[in-house]
Amino acid sequence: MDEPAAARVEAEQVAPARGPAGRVILVGAGPGAPDFLTLRAVRALAGAEVVVHDGLIDARVLDFAPAGARRVSVAKRRDRHSVPQEAICALLVAEARAGRVVVRLKGGDPFVFGRGGEEVAACVAAGVPVEVVPGVSAALGCAAEVHLPLTHRDHASAVSFVAGTCQGLREQDWRGLAGPGRTLVVYMGVTTAGAIAEKLMADGVSPDMPVAILERGTLPGSRALRTLLADLGDAVVRAGVTSPALLVVGRVAGLAHAEDLMGLAALDLAGLTLAAVEQAA
Repeated sequence: MDEPAAARVEAEQVAPARGPAGRVILVGAGPGAPDFLTLRAVRALAGAEVVVHDGLIDARVLDFAPAGARRVSVAKRRDRHSVPQEAICALLVAEARAGRVVVRLKGGDPFVFGRGGEEVAACVAAGVPVEVVPGVSAALGCAAEVHLPLTHRDHASAVSFVAGTCQGLREQDWRGLAGPGRTLVVYMGVTTAGAIAEKLMADGVSPDMPVAILERGTLPGSRALRTLLADLGDAVVRAGVTSPALLVVGRVAGLAHAEDLMGLAALDLAGLTLAAVEQAA
């Protein structure tokens, strides 16, 4: 393909998406860095008239929307939702009914702890056309950055995602989600890290199970730390970890390119060797 033809193809790929006026597009913005956006996400943003976005969205991602597009922040913080979810759903429906193309921009993937299902249901119930553009989830993007395989032929054949801030943490049944042969990824678990560790150990997970703490993954200032499950709560405090951050519990955490907070002895306790880690690197 000659250069002019290639340029036309590229331009078509990122041109604003065409479709009926008055609709909602849920778009996954990926784990943080703007170059994790998919081509379909860029196309949706290029055609947006209103962008309703989460608080943690990188400003560079918002720049893919037209300068004249209205930007509405619906940032949420732990224990302080500035805009209730019901109001967000109502806003999406109202803007679409007014004939506008509305992009609902969410970190990671809209359907992984993004409440995308509720927003789709609201649009469907209101008769508003709705589309979902998946994104690279935080778990996948942040783990890949530090070479942490969530599954591994030798260490984990199953992976689960849980939310660490749900109400009734003690009542949630996580038995069987962590332990030998499994990987558990905890979203929004920084403030409850100590309680999460206690819960998992009470469910039978070894105190010596390695845990990776992935802070601000894919963004400037990102950190990857590693410790043992028994030390998780204290490690978060000692290292001054803040959100956004993920917790990865399992033997695969010993393979991550991370700062070791407990010393290399932690790897031996987990059944991993320094040689295995160096080989994985």
